[in-house]
Amino acid sequence: MSLDLGRRDAGLRERALGQDSWLRRLDWVLALAVAGLVAMGALLVWSATRQRMLDAGLPDTSFLQRHLINAAIGLALASVAALIDYRTLRAYAPVVYVAACLGLVAVLTPLGRTINGAHSWIVLGGGFQVQPSELAKVALVVGLAMLLAERRDMEAGPRGGDVVLVLLVAAVPMALVMLQPDLGTALVLVFIVLGVLAIGGAPARWVGGLVLAGVVVCAAAVQLGVLDDYQVDRFAAFANPELDPRGVGYNTNQARIAIGSGGLTGKGLFQGTQTAGRFIPEQQTDFVFTVAGEELGLLGASLLLALLGVVLWRGLRIASLASDAFGRLVAAGVVCWFAFQSFVNVGMTLGIMPVTGLPLPFVSYGGSAMFANLLAVGLLQNVHLRTRDL
Repeated sequence: MSLDLGRRDAGLRERALGQDSWLRRLDWVLALAVAGLVAMGALLVWSATRQRMLDAGLPDTSFLQRHLINAAIGLALASVAALIDYRTLRAYAPVVYVAACLGLVAVLTPLGRTINGAHSWIVLGGGFQVQPSELAKVALVVGLAMLLAERRDMEAGPRGGDVVLVLLVAAVPMALVMLQPDLGTALVLVFIVLGVLAIGGAPARWVGGLVLAGVVVCAAAVQLGVLDDYQVDRFAAFANPELDPRGVGYNTNQARIAIGSGGLTGKGLFQGTQTAGRFIPEQQTDFVFTVAGEELGLLGASLLLALLGVVLWRGLRIASLASDAFGRLVAAGVVCWFAFQSFVNVGMTLGIMPVTGLPLPFVSYGGSAMFANLLAVGLLQNVHLRTRDL
């Protein structure tokens, strides 16, 4: 009899520990989908850069090693973001927002460096550099969620004055990003604002009016010369790919050739002629999807898109089950960010979106982008872990 009671007590303790273990309560579907994307990204980045490294007399795994180091650092950041209660983070949202804005200001000082036409980087030395605009995405998601959650906790939805406050808060990082200029990141920030406002219950007339205003501002930016010449040329090449096939239209033409040549099953990893021939500039970052299309074919590219779809699905599920308005808006903001950026990145390789320099989440090479993406996943896991706490 005592033996049976001892076994029952041990079983109860084991179940209690299992229920309290944050590892067991993680959204493992989300975690495995992200891990799959990072693993695919490592292979694609390796393939896109190996020939360049060999031609330079360097180890062909140079970019691969750095990509894996970035992923490891990102995993550590995601773990911290997941373990600190997001309801505590809510109190520090203003600090996070101000720190992000200071980083964007620092880029415009002598600390900033121009890479690929955008003055978006701060070089830290030792081969390390950071892009504050990537981390600004995280800060904007958290900041806007805090502002709207303050109202939603007490009211049915934000009032007109609340929407104006949100727009003013969002305008600061957007303006700093456009001064770099980085149109792609600015568009992501715009989409985050629209998504969070829509999920937060803002009146439809406000959301529709903001979309219309955005179109007018973009048109005015082109006409008034706010954008750099190369950015205007990219839009012109998108409207007419044959306008300058050897100039501004070169990237998108070569990208479509690479993807189209992959067929159903692809040419095989490291066997892509467009990739090995280095016909596509910045293939490890902006155009990494072309490696999947050429070397893994329709099936491999579809798997990559399916994994991205799983991430978005789990993010929406976390948002719908969140215990409070702040958690729901944080999760929704992250989903809007990932959805828009993924669509634009894949779309520009297929020629259905203009080239804007946006990386593919979890897949493209780049430390700052990887850190920001995995921090955002940590926030999603944070909300998920505490859904049942209230």
